[in-house]
Amino acid sequence: MAETNNIPLTFTVRRRAPELIAPSEPTPRELKPLSDIDDQEVLRCHVMVIFFYRGHPKMRHKNPASVIREALAKLLVFYYPFAGRLKEGPFGKLVVDCSGEGVLFIEGEADGTLDQFGDAFYPPLPCMEELLYDVPGSSGILDSPLLLIQVTRLLCGGFIFAIRFNHTATDGAGLAHFLFGLSVIARGGTSPPFPPVWQRELLCSSNRPPMIFTRHEYDQLEDTKGTLIALEDMVHKSVFFTTTHISTLRRLVPIHLQSCSTFELLTACLWRCRTIALQRDPEDEMPVIWTVNARKMFNPPLPKGYYGNTLAFPIAISTARDLCTKPLGYALELVMKTKYNVTKEHIRSIYDLTSTTGWPHYTSIRTYLVTDLTGVGFDALDFGWGKPAYGGPARGAVGIIPTLTTPYAPYTNSKGECGILISFSLPSGVMDKFIKEINNMLEQGKINDVLMEHKSPTLSKL
Repeated sequence: MAETNNIPLTFTVRRRAPELIAPSEPTPRELKPLSDIDDQEVLRCHVMVIFFYRGHPKMRHKNPASVIREALAKLLVFYYPFAGRLKEGPFGKLVVDCSGEGVLFIEGEADGTLDQFGDAFYPPLPCMEELLYDVPGSSGILDSPLLLIQVTRLLCGGFIFAIRFNHTATDGAGLAHFLFGLSVIARGGTSPPFPPVWQRELLCSSNRPPMIFTRHEYDQLEDTKGTLIALEDMVHKSVFFTTTHISTLRRLVPIHLQSCSTFELLTACLWRCRTIALQRDPEDEMPVIWTVNARKMFNPPLPKGYYGNTLAFPIAISTARDLCTKPLGYALELVMKTKYNVTKEHIRSIYDLTSTTGWPHYTSIRTYLVTDLTGVGFDALDFGWGKPAYGGPARGAVGIIPTLTTPYAPYTNSKGECGILISFSLPSGVMDKFIKEINNMLEQGKINDVLMEHKSPTLSKL
């Protein structure tokens, strides 16, 4: 596994004054309610994503900030709600006032190059405050811009594109739709490849009888043992799992669970290693929650251009004792069974719940939250300079409770090895134990492989 080198950068960024980019043509002035999925308290936060681009010979005379600024104004004609502001309606319901005020845009110029990052184009990123300036007054949920974008040019001809989005307005897949449309227009297109669709009423409760499910992800527990960890006590690291590492871990999986996905395997592995490192009371329940993109679960399907939140938060729960003492297959089976039980009825029950009980927050006591961004396409976003050296979360912990969240992102290292980059936040001493447990599990996989080679009969090649 490769961890971040954590080398501090010394370059600084000269920024132009922040400006509001409005749609390039008139757009409708209207109020657009969010869906009951969008309205969840857990999504009332801002999330940052960042992209690193190398210089391209054909683009050496073009300013990426100018290209993206112009494309953004054109794209907002189609995505005009993003140029509005969130307001609170009756009973706390959030609505977008499509005012056309615009999104915040910053152009910056750095006195450094991409080479100064070494191989560490991933969280935790040094100088993050330089790469995405938090404009005063811009980070509220209500009456603030829904998007903040900074394009920073580098001396090497490359640039850094960073964006912060209000999570109530869209999710990772919806943002990817928006950014893909932006890249198409930046490369000379006149419109996004498929029209954006608002239609948030599709994910709002109706007068039908509510779906009844047991929803442990919203259980509100008391932190009687002081298990919540303050953000200032956390350290942040990223771990890169190559396809070889993942194959090594798979050797620890029982035969009847070999159909598991890479996401299920890594989540079970990290849930177990994290629990061992934290050394909790053996009777403590240790939940793991992950985000599920439910777009494909609806029948009839949601429109292709739908860019609202379609997230569910399935939860698997085990005691610390069982996670620490039982083999990996135990945790893996819990994850697989929980994931299998997420259905369109499960999703529907979320917006029934939010519409009847308010907008609950998932449980945060001893919780480990995972978000899988490997399939949204951030790693393929091309504004004309080619694919990014890295495209994904700007921080190793995101969301309304940043100490909990672990994002998965696709990554290719400097050796050309492909895999999954996973960013963590844990107390310093715990982080060291956590990394050690992961390495122990990888070593165990190698040993098991040797044993399997010795035990397997020799097969004829004929």
